[in-house]
Amino acid sequence: MLFGDPKFKPMADAAKAAVRSTANFNWSFIALLAIVVIFYINEWKQRNCKAIAAALALYSVHWFYEIFNALICHWSGYALWTVSPESTSFILLIGVSWELSMMFAIAGFTSKLLPEDGKMKIMGCNNRVVFAVGSALLFSLIEIFLASTPAFIWVYRWWGAIPVFITTYIPFFLASYLTYDAKPANQKKFIGIMVVVDLALLVVLVPLGII
Repeated sequence: MLFGDPKFKPMADAAKAAVRSTANFNWSFIALLAIVVIFYINEWKQRNCKAIAAALALYSVHWFYEIFNALICHWSGYALWTVSPESTSFILLIGVSWELSMMFAIAGFTSKLLPEDGKMKIMGCNNRVVFAVGSALLFSLIEIFLASTPAFIWVYRWWGAIPVFITTYIPFFLASYLTYDAKPANQKKFIGIMVVVDLALLVVLVPLGII
């Protein structure tokens, strides 16, 4: 399944009604949180600060996108991507479940695979860009599979594998891998700005029932 289909709108309607419902809540919520926390603690103990910064950069950008996706749902009636209530223990926003959020919380640790030389070229291109495109392609392929299941819903015919690859996953991993090489002060500035923006939007929009 490469693009969305309006026939899935009834499934998306059901998902909208289930955002932040605790009907499907189970203990996997706590288990996944514990795994992610332990992952970060282990990286911190090993002083992998660059990798932690890369992971936090991706996660903060991910949340910005999810908020924007939820706003699209509010404005147009349907999000670009939607998670089904049957597939998760908890829907945070219309397009992100707890399980997906925990995955994105550690996705930026793929930065540990980057070559030590940030200026090294691969086929004439900066290796950070090449790795970002490669990671984005892998995640897009996984999303194609997810969209072929009842877990993930695309309803717009123009939205699918190619748009998500170009407009979503490439920016995710570029933000992550470029932050990996940035000076600590710039890492903190970028992550700090993104976190403040994300939190401000959530604090305003969630209580108003907009997202």
